Amino acid sequence: MAKKLDKVDVVVVGTGWAGGVISAELAKAGKKVVALERGDKKNIEDYTGVKDELRFMNRYQMMQDLSHETITSRNTMDEQALPVRTRDEMMAGTDTGGGGVHWAGAVYRYTPYDFEIYSKTVDRYGKDKIPAGMTIQDWGITYDEMEKYYDRFEKTAGISGEADPLGPERSNDYPNPPLKESRPVRLFKDAAKELGYHPYQVASANVSQQYENPDGETLNACMYCAFCHYYGCDFGAKSDPLMTVIPTAQKHDNFELRTQAYVRRVLYDGGNKAKGVMYVDTETGQEFEQPADVVVLAAFTFTNNRLLMLSEIGKPYNPESRTGVIGKNFNGQMNITFLGARGFFKDKKFNLYGGAGALGGTMSDFAADNFDHSDVDFINGGAIELRQYGEGAITSNRVPKDSPNWGSEFKKNANFYAYRNLTTWYTSAIMSWWHNYMDLDPTYKDDFGDPLLRVTNKYTDQDRNIAKFGIDKCTEIMEKMGADIIDKDEIPEEFDHIYQGGHYAGGVIMGDDPETSAVNNYLQMWDVDNLFVVGGSAFPHFPGHHPTVTIGSLAYRAAEGIEKYLKNGGQLVKGKQEA
Repeated sequence: MAKKLDKVDVVVVGTGWAGGVISAELAKAGKKVVALERGDKKNIEDYTGVKDELRFMNRYQMMQDLSHETITSRNTMDEQALPVRTRDEMMAGTDTGGGGVHWAGAVYRYTPYDFEIYSKTVDRYGKDKIPAGMTIQDWGITYDEMEKYYDRFEKTAGISGEADPLGPERSNDYPNPPLKESRPVRLFKDAAKELGYHPYQVASANVSQQYENPDGETLNACMYCAFCHYYGCDFGAKSDPLMTVIPTAQKHDNFELRTQAYVRRVLYDGGNKAKGVMYVDTETGQEFEQPADVVVLAAFTFTNNRLLMLSEIGKPYNPESRTGVIGKNFNGQMNITFLGARGFFKDKKFNLYGGAGALGGTMSDFAADNFDHSDVDFINGGAIELRQYGEGAITSNRVPKDSPNWGSEFKKNANFYAYRNLTTWYTSAIMSWWHNYMDLDPTYKDDFGDPLLRVTNKYTDQDRNIAKFGIDKCTEIMEKMGADIIDKDEIPEEFDHIYQGGHYAGGVIMGDDPETSAVNNYLQMWDVDNLFVVGGSAFPHFPGHHPTVTIGSLAYRAAEGIEKYLKNGGQLVKGKQEA
């Protein structure tokens, strides 16, 4: 039997960037906040002095244990979905700080085009440019409305960078200068400039100098140690929830963090109010009911969607009738994104074993609608990047494609090219389609007997065409960089059920119409006033840039909405910002 706890102002599910921002802002506002994390309690000391490639890069220790709960996956509605069972197939963060602790740290703002993609595409190219079956829509908020939240997140996170020459207007520069320009990054930027493009340094949460953020949290300077992506930071130099928003929340006695708290339901019996959440202490097996005036789902996309479905909140999306919204517009960066070209150099040598998660060069000439799409067979675009993560001793073994897989020639090439290979890739946008969605699996269940989430996702000509375009542009840049051998990535014909990287979105999408969206632009559910669903689940499509800064910025927007909701007596928050 569930034990009922004392009511609080706000209960937050998840402690990544989304939940961390909400927790910090509402705690600062004096609200009684309880944050629930399904994983273990962690702090920055748990990652200090730990540089273990086998443990984190190869065995994915910071990722969710899929033996207890996972997703099932299929390509089409007439197929049997099967569970995704290994951590290298699905990388969903867990423990305090969530995926925000092991992220690489690359930061991009989305563009005005992305927030108003349907309207701006129709205005420039006409309705016929949007293929039948593509379900893109405007987000219900503009870049101009989002700008102050972007600025706020960047200051909290101490982002180090320089402005995109082709990017939208900014109210302020990044709070810290960009990371150092390594030789590979300089080679990429010089080549791009020679081709007439506009390269710049990747904005980074790997902080370039010691920095104190507006909440008084201190971040250290990056050491370029290369143990960044898939790792917690050894030096406290990567901005993550453990270094910023979680400590800020914990400064306040009105905030409580509970770990090993596996949320199974939002407490809801109809009407326009949720009552709280039900969760299980996975250490003791005790069930608890946590009542709250406001419920915030701020977990990963899959968890946010599944909790709403299990709690029977909102109208589930039906792909046959194309009605309903919960589970609609599944999107994200998949194995058809991050494709490009790897160059091998005979006369150039690089130190590839130093680096940082977001040490790199990039360009936005072929992102969003920065170029004319009249004569291409896709919409949107992506960033072209060269990233110097820092190679690991186990995972680095790059050889040209025509090399044998073993033997003396393989060893010769592996030794020779260990310091002589670079990669450029294109982070292509992923559009939403009527046939890509999430629902509950009718067959497979978790440890508690609850249905798993099922993902149905199939590639389209749009996906393959934009990938080919990006590979060609990456190859052009690699040629200008002087590579002697260039291996172009191959385009997969179909989605292969590998959910790497953690960049998955949709299902609880935002907009200005309750018929086509689940939440308004404060991420407040239209039909359950006191329920806010925060995170990548709100993205109606996936722009051609990494998502974290937008997730964090939308969380600041949502926190503002929650404060307004509590202040105005529990009414639906106005969708547009007041003047």
